[in-house]
Amino acid sequence: MKKIWIGAVAACALTLTGCGGSSDNTAKTETPAATAPAGGGDAVPDEANGGTVTGKVAFDGTAPKMPTIDMSDKPDCMKYHNGAPVKSQEVVVNGNGTLKNVFVWVKAGLPDGKTWKTPANNVELDQKGCMYEPHVIGVMTGQNIEIKNDDPQTNHNIHPAAQANGDFNQSQSPGAPPIMKSYARQEVMIPVKCNVHPWMRAYIGVVSHPFYAVTGDDGTFTIKGLPPGTYTIEIVHEKYGKQEQQVTVGAKETKNADFTVKGA
Repeated sequence: MKKIWIGAVAACALTLTGCGGSSDNTAKTETPAATAPAGGGDAVPDEANGGTVTGKVAFDGTAPKMPTIDMSDKPDCMKYHNGAPVKSQEVVVNGNGTLKNVFVWVKAGLPDGKTWKTPANNVELDQKGCMYEPHVIGVMTGQNIEIKNDDPQTNHNIHPAAQANGDFNQSQSPGAPPIMKSYARQEVMIPVKCNVHPWMRAYIGVVSHPFYAVTGDDGTFTIKGLPPGTYTIEIVHEKYGKQEQQVTVGAKETKNADFTVKGA
């Protein structure tokens, strides 16, 4: 599902500053056999009659001061921000004391033998101002990730370091069409890097069902449409690791699952 765009004019390449350390823009991919259903199922969440799990991820402690990213050797990246400092997104504590960019998912408890329909919509991963946006995304196995380059003068390189799904490393020039990528195997989480812009980081949570979320500016999450049952809910953060707890929900029932992440 990959579309590869390669710049054809050598002179143009000299005017672009990029994340690819080589002029070889060929994608390097492996396609392992799927161990989790890569779509094709027919089950969908029953949001009207299923259970709901809601919660928040609180941050306990003083929010760490994130370092300013040094873009001084990449002037094209600096000018996208008009001189304003750009902070690392490793730890983002919201104003209400909650944590942003936490991946939340149902780790265990779903009915055996049920396969879930892959959403038809694409999930976007953008490169803007020499940063990945969003910082964390979630997708189902088989669902398209639409990778875009919105930087008009910068050649970017996308390198997700997947373990269960094989390696992928491809350059993307300004104005190039989106790159489409999907993963066949469940993997939480896949770090995404850039080989030349070392500060560029993103994370992809790939699961074989639709019951997942990413905390935003209020640090909350909601997972709807769960069949009645007992579930293991896990949170994953790039710095603070994993936590989990069990929640039992019935039909049309809402249960709360709050988490607390302790800072230094």
